[in-house]
Amino acid sequence: MEVEDHSMVDAPPNGLGGAHHLSTLGDDGEEPAPPLDDMDAAMEDDESSPSSGEYIKSMRRRDLLPTGCCYDDRMKLHANADFGPTPHHPEDPRRIEEIMKMFKKAGLVFTGPDSELLDILKETPTKYMWRIPAREATKQEICTVHTPGHYDWVENLSHMSTKELRVLSMKLDQGRASLYVGGMSYEAALLSAGGCIETCKNVAAGRVKNAFAVIRPPGHHAEYDSAMGFCLFNNVPIGAKVCQNEYPETCRKVLILDWDVHHGNGVQNMFYDDPNVLYISLHVYADGDFYPGKPDNPMIPDGDLDKVGHGLGKGKNVNIAWPSQGMGDGEYLAAFQKIVMPIAQEFNPDLVIISAGFDAADGDELGGCFVTPPCYAHMTHMLMSLAGGKVAVCLEGGYNLQAISHSALAVARTLMGEPPPQMEIPPISKEAARVLARVQAVQAPYWECMRPGIIDVQHLGNNASRLHDVIRGYQRQVLSEKHGMIPLFIQREALFKSFENQVLVTPDIQSKRKVLFIIHDAPELLNGVMSYVDWGHENDFGIVDANIPHYITHPEDLDAFMPRATERSLQQQIQELVCYIWDNYLQLYDVEELFLLGIGDAYLGVKVLLTSRECKDRISGVVNFVTGNLRPVKSETDPELSTWYKHNSLVFVAADHACWSDEDLAKKVLKRRFGGVKKSTKTSINCMMEAHAPEVQQWISGRLNRDRSGHTTEEDR
Repeated sequence: MEVEDHSMVDAPPNGLGGAHHLSTLGDDGEEPAPPLDDMDAAMEDDESSPSSGEYIKSMRRRDLLPTGCCYDDRMKLHANADFGPTPHHPEDPRRIEEIMKMFKKAGLVFTGPDSELLDILKETPTKYMWRIPAREATKQEICTVHTPGHYDWVENLSHMSTKELRVLSMKLDQGRASLYVGGMSYEAALLSAGGCIETCKNVAAGRVKNAFAVIRPPGHHAEYDSAMGFCLFNNVPIGAKVCQNEYPETCRKVLILDWDVHHGNGVQNMFYDDPNVLYISLHVYADGDFYPGKPDNPMIPDGDLDKVGHGLGKGKNVNIAWPSQGMGDGEYLAAFQKIVMPIAQEFNPDLVIISAGFDAADGDELGGCFVTPPCYAHMTHMLMSLAGGKVAVCLEGGYNLQAISHSALAVARTLMGEPPPQMEIPPISKEAARVLARVQAVQAPYWECMRPGIIDVQHLGNNASRLHDVIRGYQRQVLSEKHGMIPLFIQREALFKSFENQVLVTPDIQSKRKVLFIIHDAPELLNGVMSYVDWGHENDFGIVDANIPHYITHPEDLDAFMPRATERSLQQQIQELVCYIWDNYLQLYDVEELFLLGIGDAYLGVKVLLTSRECKDRISGVVNFVTGNLRPVKSETDPELSTWYKHNSLVFVAADHACWSDEDLAKKVLKRRFGGVKKSTKTSINCMMEAHAPEVQQWISGRLNRDRSGHTTEEDR
């Protein structure tokens, strides 16, 4: 394996300044271009340059920054001591060399004489990629995410004999570690980490518009205290942390997008409780049977989609875990459109780092997937819309030399401003659609973009469920942990199939003297409902929390996507549920104070219960939050119902509701049959619930042990 002499790696050639090209190292002996740090000084040294450093500043103001590229031939020195001079391992040193050869062949790097560089710099500063020199990372930088003990372990590799390295490699190649080491692995790992740092820093600082770090050994499997999966130091987390530390005002939030076919366990675990790093990984999981699989320690999270982060970092870990190999352009682009980009845009990062493994590429036998170069180009292009275009691409896996070089070329061309090629997007597989729906459900508690307009999707198989079932499962877990709430037993089979786990209750509710019956829409209202449940428990209320899904699950349903319920079907399912709860539970309890809380479209349940059952004398008060249809409450058999409703209800109607647009209509709304209507200052349900919570709590508290009879007045009439 040939490696170039790098004694001149940081020296400007022949006194000519400016980091204005990238030499392809290791194949023709060309000298590398000078680093970006020499650019301003070199321009000042050249008398023909316009206004010295002002030229560079002007170029930056006009958004003419180049794309950077980091490469160092010495990273090929990391090789298995047991292999000798001929590599025959998937993590082949030639991986980075083939990418650089492809960049050169495609004309992305300058290969002409140095005397032409200055003219090119003046006329077309973005024509070629500009070199970002790799350097060795310091121990302090590496220990921002790794333990000193792990650093020392890697450093010790350079002091071991060839025999010791061979024995160690054989040992490390077994099981989950899957690693080889050599006499220069430590030095190469320092350069790989340092190259990632410099790439990220140059992007974060605005010295280049974006950049590609062609580095190895890869990093995303390395844990904070151990090496694994071909990885020694975890390059991307190191680069992210250094940027956050050195640019705290302009690089606070970092998105790490990992499209390597293997889950980046090390990155996930390093940032699992960090609210300022969003980690999104698209990978094959296969129920934990695909590398890196499930860790031996059950306390360490794996790559399954339910691993969302911990503590302040909840929601900042997004796993799009494919159930099998064989995924391609359709699945990856759908994942970007439905999950990656909406969440990324809501997160609004200051810097995007792509952990760019190309082992999901078509032709990579280890990955077994079919992502094409055009697809990589489109994914890159979408990510370039974030963080003002500050995107740093750092190489991870990818083991087919042809596939990795063509895929990397597509990404580099896109970074340099070339539009992604037109492509036909194949249909997404049903199993992938189910995964994306489950990811959406799992992430809904943490991201607004995952909640509005959620489409219910059934999972086919023995444990079939729809999206509302998945989210309700999460709510059930939270309410169980906080308040010990359990699902209400629904005896009738038809209702059981539709509403299993949709009604949660306080375990000892039958002995409670005060009960709060909450009827609310599906997952959109998670946060608002939770706060009222918390308040109810703090004040010794028994809670009945009824979630009304927009679609009722039927055993015969096979389609991946189903529309929301119509008004008529919604009313029917609400009537079945609330009347069942009343007939079989609430009516039988010795409840002294019963309050109804209707939220969203599901507040129809309040009307249904009041008009279908003679229950008003058992109810202490009603609170509703309305953004949709405002429903009158009246009964042909109980002429006093409307009056009772007027005196015993508090109905908040959204500020932008159509009823307020006409003065006559507004007066009509204030009549008795619409209840005690109040115009809210807010427009969304969650905001209304939050804004009016103190008033609602005070109103309910004030009505305890109060006379519930209604009296007709002239105003009511």
